[in-house]
Amino acid sequence: MITQANASLLVAELAGAIVGYSLVLYNRGTSLARLYSVAVSPAARGHGVGALLLHHSEEAAREHDCAYMRLEVRSDNDAAIALYERTGYRQFDTIEDYYEDHETARRYEKRILDISSAPIKKTPFYEQTTDFTCGPAALMMAMRRLQPTLKLDTSLELQIWREATTIFMTTGSGGCGPHGLALAAHRRGFAVEVFLNRDQTLFVRGVRNAEKKRIIELVQRDFEKQIAQTDIKLHRKPMTLTDVQNRLDAGAVPIVMISTYRLTSNKAPHWVVVTGLDEHFVYVHDPEVDADEGKTVLDCSHIPIERRSFEGMSSYGTLGIRAAIVIART
Repeated sequence: MITQANASLLVAELAGAIVGYSLVLYNRGTSLARLYSVAVSPAARGHGVGALLLHHSEEAAREHDCAYMRLEVRSDNDAAIALYERTGYRQFDTIEDYYEDHETARRYEKRILDISSAPIKKTPFYEQTTDFTCGPAALMMAMRRLQPTLKLDTSLELQIWREATTIFMTTGSGGCGPHGLALAAHRRGFAVEVFLNRDQTLFVRGVRNAEKKRIIELVQRDFEKQIAQTDIKLHRKPMTLTDVQNRLDAGAVPIVMISTYRLTSNKAPHWVVVTGLDEHFVYVHDPEVDADEGKTVLDCSHIPIERRSFEGMSSYGTLGIRAAIVIART
């Protein structure tokens, strides 16, 4: 963490001895910080060291242009919970069986910048279980918000992928475009809109194999024919943030394709669920939880992304492809 993480390490010293530390992690491309770890020496407890570390952790996060601090804490850690609640943190979730001894974690959040309250929609989180099923995972979260009894599991994730995949991508297994995901949602009884600013085959520019490219084109043409036989609304334009706000206000759920370059430096299409929008941020669930980067569900839920940054990352490739689908109850 000290040498490689995108983080701030703060150390409290007394008479030349370390008596406490805190470690704050930052998510590239977002306005979210995470208090990953904080500890105080038993000999120094009761002297305000924890509160001091927390205060300076928030200062460090603000210096990194973060608007929120999040953390998880054991549900039996009464002293830490009292400190967090006393300093303005609010509990927004719990995770059962989170720690090695099966103790529950409480998830807390604090807005550390003085901006308006976030109108976040309560949306269940589902982590994709493969490298290529971000689209199905995002759609599953959206469907579950509208249909709370829907069971989310790997079987459904892979079933949707089989229905919606392009079969091939530039490398690896096929990904899911807006046409296939829209049809998968429609088959399950949801009202669907598609926003797409390019009338051309998606995901073929990086495919060198002519046969693979031909198959991707055939798959999309077939999806388009199927959509033409449904009541799915196809908008030949990009989805604006005004469109997003209107759909959220109407109780619908937008799912947006972004480029991961601003988040991970990798140029790949990726699907996220929009869970809220205010004058500063777009809030999203990102189904990819990269454990190798030290991330947990805490880091990928309701991620605040500055509006201008979100508009930038929602354009994919040199052609500036913008794609989104919206699902609603019928």
